[in-house]
Amino acid sequence: MSDALIMTGRSVRLSRRNVDALMMAMALPVMLLLIFVYFFGGAINTGTEYVTYVVPGVLLLCAGFGSASTAVAVTEDLKGGIIDRFRSLDIGGTPILTGHVLASTARNLIATALVFALAFAIGFRPSAGPGGWLAAIGLLVAYIAALSWLSAAVGLLVKSPEAAGGFTFFVSFLPYPSSAFVPTDTMPSWLQGFAANQPVTHVIEAARGLLLGQPVGSTGWVALAWCTGILAASVAASGALFKRRTAH
Repeated sequence: MSDALIMTGRSVRLSRRNVDALMMAMALPVMLLLIFVYFFGGAINTGTEYVTYVVPGVLLLCAGFGSASTAVAVTEDLKGGIIDRFRSLDIGGTPILTGHVLASTARNLIATALVFALAFAIGFRPSAGPGGWLAAIGLLVAYIAALSWLSAAVGLLVKSPEAAGGFTFFVSFLPYPSSAFVPTDTMPSWLQGFAANQPVTHVIEAARGLLLGQPVGSTGWVALAWCTGILAASVAASGALFKRRTAH
C-alpha cells in the first residue's frame, strides 16, 4: 500500500507538470457540456430539459477520455525504462499500475466536479437525495476505475504511446452510440440493439435515474456488473501483461 501511494503521488506530480494535458482534461468537459446544451440542445427532444438529460452522458464521455490517458502514461513508462528502475528497487507491478489508476481517478473526479458546477450554473436541477447522490458518485467512480485499469492493460499491450493514443479515441467514441445524447429509440433500427445494450448505456441510464430521483430497477445492478466485470478482467490482464513485458 505504501508503494502504491508513492506511485500515485508520482503520477499526480507528472500530471501537474504536463500543463497542456491537464488543461485539456479540465477544459474538455466544460466545452463539451456547453456545445451539447447550446449548439444541439434546442434541436433535440428528450422529453425533459436537455441539460438535465445530457449531463450524465458528458460525465461518462469525459471519464472515458481521462481514463484512457492511463494507457499512454503506462506505455511511456515502459518505453522510458523507468519501470526497470522501479523493479530494481523491489517495487512490483501492482503498485506502479495502481498509482496510475488512482491518479486517473483523481483527475476524473476533479473534471466531474467542474461539470457539475457548470451544469448547476446553466440550469441542471437534480432531485436526488443523499442516497441517490452517493450511489451515482459510487457508480461513476466504479466506471472510472474499470476504464482506468482497462487502459493500463492496453498500455501494457501496445508498443508505443502513439498506439496507446488510439485507444483514447475508441473509448471517447463509445458514449456516442448510446443514450448519452439522444434516446436510443431515435437511432436506426440496426444500431438500436447495440446502443441499448452496451455497458455505457447502462451506466448512463443508472446515473441519470439516480441523479433525477427516478427508479432505476435492474439497470443499476447491470451497470455495476459491467463495471465489476471490466475491472476484474482488466486487473487480471494487467498482471499477466506486466509479467510478460518485464520478463528478461
